Amino acid sequence: MRHRLILPLLIVLFSAPAPAQAQPNRAAVITGRVLDAETNLPLSGAHVFIASSMIGTITDDDGNYRLERVPTGALRLYVSMLGFEPQFKDLLLQTAQVYTYNFILETKILEVGEIVVEAEGDEHWLERLKKFTRLFIGESPNSSEVTITNPEVLDFQASGGTLTAFAGEPLEIENKALGYKIKYFLNDFKAEPRRTQYDGEPLYEEMQPSSPEEAQRWKASRRKAFMGSFRHFLLALLSGRTEGQGFKTYSRPGMGRSQAGGTFGSGSKISNTRFPIDASKMIKPGETSADFILDFEGYIELIYMGEEEDPSYAKWEGAYGKRGSRFQTSWITMEHGPTSIDYKGDILDPYGVTFSGYLAFERVADEVPKEYRPR
Repeated sequence: MRHRLILPLLIVLFSAPAPAQAQPNRAAVITGRVLDAETNLPLSGAHVFIASSMIGTITDDDGNYRLERVPTGALRLYVSMLGFEPQFKDLLLQTAQVYTYNFILETKILEVGEIVVEAEGDEHWLERLKKFTRLFIGESPNSSEVTITNPEVLDFQASGGTLTAFAGEPLEIENKALGYKIKYFLNDFKAEPRRTQYDGEPLYEEMQPSSPEEAQRWKASRRKAFMGSFRHFLLALLSGRTEGQGFKTYSRPGMGRSQAGGTFGSGSKISNTRFPIDASKMIKPGETSADFILDFEGYIELIYMGEEEDPSYAKWEGAYGKRGSRFQTSWITMEHGPTSIDYKGDILDPYGVTFSGYLAFERVADEVPKEYRPR
């Protein structure tokens, strides 16, 4: 995923000092029931999981579910079943206890003419699948080892340079670069000429390595995927160690036109005006002792000095051959104003921060479960 390690950083497991009622080594249990809103009967086989994690299950014949070993803190509890509208709850669990959350799912209604289904294997469908895969999985080196194994569940619409994708069932993804199988519940995908955005929830499962050598390769690749990620930055921020972990932060009052503010963009036209900022000023205590508030004005330029950009990034950005290699540089802004984060670096609103630059370049192929920590 990344070109090479520039600074020999010492990586350890760390977190911000956790309040007594939210110790990182304690886990909660979540139970509940899933019912059909129309019949009030239990729904068997519904997927219930913690988004972006490896914690998930399906409901039994009585619609019951139970999730164990759930870390306290911010999480999204997601429920999905074919033929029904998915639901989720954004939670901030402060104590290691048993929580109960029930769900009543509404039947999914598809308006006539809402989606024009193309035949799998049709020339246009294949072209759009290729574009979707490139924009969704990404174009980093890891992407060459990532496969969507059930592409037939995808339908596409294309109009005026905009590609929209729909998934009738969860996408089944094999990431042989990092050693994960991913069940991705895609809610929305829209790619415009200068902006790509998607909304969905992944559930991870570790793959079994075929050899000790493959296990070591996955271990090293997962560590690289984590280093320099936004989760790595938030953990460093909460522990007051951003510089020690290789991050430099600058405040930018604004950015130029182009895709500044886009959920995922390539190179943006950036104003040259920037000011060093003390990263600790980006957070303040939250409403409870278990959370913090991430808040800043304008844009934050985030430079990870631990690794240079991968050469494929310059090509993706459109700057190939125009400049030499540089450290991984990203820009972040608040999507909906201040947002809560917990002591583990989990954001209560998963879509509260918008990325441009290197963090936008790294997509599904470079993501690890939220509970992953380097060892």
